[in-house]
Amino acid sequence: MAYEKIATKGEINPKKYVNYKGKDLALFLVNGSIYCIDNTCTHVGGPLVEGEMNGVRITCPWHFAEFNVITGKALSGPARSDVKTYPVKIENDEVYIDI
Repeated sequence: MAYEKIATKGEINPKKYVNYKGKDLALFLVNGSIYCIDNTCTHVGGPLVEGEMNGVRITCPWHFAEFNVITGKALSGPARSDVKTYPVKIENDEVYIDI
């Protein structure tokens, strides 16, 4: 695994968009833990980080598909595919992901 720094913990309140090496990512703070998923809705590519967050659910702002930010699982249509998740680790308030 090759973890790389992409943010600091204080920047994620409760979500943050990051473009890292051309990859659109969304970071979410849920109950003190940080999770990372692809920022692109699997329906037609909506920017997930711009959607409404409710607990572990993020709703795509374009067509209202919902995803679990911890597992990446698609929770409601029109999306039928899950979004990719990335392992996260925190060291000294710096956020690293394995991309």
